[in-house]
Amino acid sequence: MNESKESELEGLLKAGVHFGHPSSRWNAKMAPYIYDTKNGVHTLDVVKTLQDVYTAQAPFQAAKNVLFVGTKPQIAPVIKEIAQRCNGHYVNTRWVGGLLTNWSTMASCIKNLNTLDDQVGGVTEIDALSAQGISKKEILRLKKNRARLGKFFEGVRGLKAVPDLVVIVGQPFEKNAVSECIKLGIPTITLLDSNCDPTLTTYGIVANDDSASSVKHVLELLITNTVK
Repeated sequence: MNESKESELEGLLKAGVHFGHPSSRWNAKMAPYIYDTKNGVHTLDVVKTLQDVYTAQAPFQAAKNVLFVGTKPQIAPVIKEIAQRCNGHYVNTRWVGGLLTNWSTMASCIKNLNTLDDQVGGVTEIDALSAQGISKKEILRLKKNRARLGKFFEGVRGLKAVPDLVVIVGQPFEKNAVSECIKLGIPTITLLDSNCDPTLTTYGIVANDDSASSVKHVLELLITNTVK
């Protein structure tokens, strides 16, 4: 093994990528990706992690319209950061049912968000809008609606069509996103913890998907295309 790969493997271990779930919570389909079991907890095979990253880099680099999905609270900030760094889109609060399968309706919601942002998004003083002839009651209603739409659509407001690739973190928590991607035939890259199902993704990367440091490290490898 060359020094570069040894360094990458050390980085994966340092980030805690190898920590899986208790063996009582695993998915048996993940058996090929389990390196060991210690004190009832699975250890993931980081050599496979690195191989998986190699495999996933090509389709990721080829995709023009990528959506990152991860709504677990500890992961949400990482999803936003990584998506913004590679000019991608993200969902990190809650998956809105039909986001992909009912795209025309979702696109309308995004359009409304952008319109409301133009109207009231940057205005903090209600009197500034009142001077334009809009009632304070209407202003408050618009700002409340803008906040509601922003909560769910802020990360996808730049989407013009359904993505051509979706990166999923926390597969068991993102069942609706997984289902919609499968229904539409959209390829996915999924971080696979020991409780995930590797048959429900196009490209899997075996990794701890509960730790922010693990997720950030793996996704950084994916988006920077630096591993050799």
